[in-house]
Amino acid sequence: MNTVTSPSWVAETTDAAASFASADTAVAAGGGKSKAEREAHKLEKRLCREVGRAITDFNMIEEGDRVMVCMSGGKDSYTLLDILRKLQKRAPIKFEIVAVNLDQKQPGFPEHVLPGYLDSIGVEYHIENQDTYSVVKRVVPEGKTTCSLCSRLRRAILYSVADALKCTKVALGHHRDDILATMMLNLFYGGRMKGMPPKLVSDDGKHVVIRPLCYVPERDTRSWAEYQQFPIIPCNLCGSQDGLQRVAVNEMLREWEKKHPGRIESMFRAMGHVVTTHMMDPKLHDFKNAKATGIADPNGDIAFDDEPLPVPQVVQRSRSSVE
Repeated sequence: MNTVTSPSWVAETTDAAASFASADTAVAAGGGKSKAEREAHKLEKRLCREVGRAITDFNMIEEGDRVMVCMSGGKDSYTLLDILRKLQKRAPIKFEIVAVNLDQKQPGFPEHVLPGYLDSIGVEYHIENQDTYSVVKRVVPEGKTTCSLCSRLRRAILYSVADALKCTKVALGHHRDDILATMMLNLFYGGRMKGMPPKLVSDDGKHVVIRPLCYVPERDTRSWAEYQQFPIIPCNLCGSQDGLQRVAVNEMLREWEKKHPGRIESMFRAMGHVVTTHMMDPKLHDFKNAKATGIADPNGDIAFDDEPLPVPQVVQRSRSSVE
């Protein structure tokens, strides 16, 4: 299979470049595009660039792939499908897209919304009907978190659908903030350093899962969903539960970002720059057999020296801007 190349995935298409140029010309002439439209053009360009960069960095999509895009009806999965379809038109390789929604039979679920939207954009899709809602409600005691069981059931079903549809990749809509929050959850509550990898092979070795939005901050998927007016479907199962640990972690990260802009990005970059010799996992580094060799090692004790770090900048905000 051919490995993708960065310039071909990330560069603007002729149509997009012309659109941006016409917007700038209109602005210079004193009319045409509104500020909101100009910002939307910039956002579209950024989303395509970041998704294209992720696909390139981790070789997520290859020649002849049939990519199953998992659609929950939330802002992230809509954005994922939309941006992948845009990139599909200019990618250096040929690949197919099929959108898949798992209708879990939650009470009040508007089952007509996603098929209507997917029909309107002309994308191949499949709706899988499985009553996992009743299973979760029956098995999980009242008041307990349903996310874990729900996700396991959903994953097994989606893998089965991927087999039936002959899909070679399973694309999920997790963004940068989801990945960082997962690491923090494992750190605080699980006692382990573990996040969501951008690409992984399933336990049975049969499926490759990819997260093309791994470089995209949540604020961008939210803004794109609002601009495109995607028909968002709320989750009435896990999304309706109060006091979830993930909710608490997300609130903490947002508060940190308010006080120290750039902190989330710095933490996220750290996930890709792990110095295994300076952690404590013997499975990653042979501490027991570490001995003096008389040969200088740039990763030795010099790495313990304090490195100059930027002083966090506390941004003063008025009450109205915070609210």
